[in-house]
Amino acid sequence: MNVDFPYSFDNSGRTATATDDDHLRDLIAQVLFTAPGERVMRPEFGSGLFALTFEPNSIALAATTQALIQAALQQWLGHLIALEQVEVTASDGTLSVAVSYVSLRTKQRRTDRLTVPGGGAA
Repeated sequence: MNVDFPYSFDNSGRTATATDDDHLRDLIAQVLFTAPGERVMRPEFGSGLFALTFEPNSIALAATTQALIQAALQQWLGHLIALEQVEVTASDGTLSVAVSYVSLRTKQRRTDRLTVPGGGAA
């Protein structure tokens, strides 16, 4: 059983659960949207993505952002997914991240898209 993220209750008042695919997406979101130092017992956890959202647009920043995300996902979820590609784009004040991976348990290929409101990175 996988606890849904963010934590919530289902219609029966119990802790909401997530499918395996949704749980992997939730884990990716947690890695991307957690700033290093934010978790007390695991201060190195996270990607630092939010720190880049207010930086000016540039090719170098896009490459840096992709490398940062790839490293964080491989470090924290490398035992669950085989990362294939990370694509970062910016449009109208939103940072979009597409993560393509294969679940190591089910061998299914997926691409999850997450967006970060804010600046103009990538």
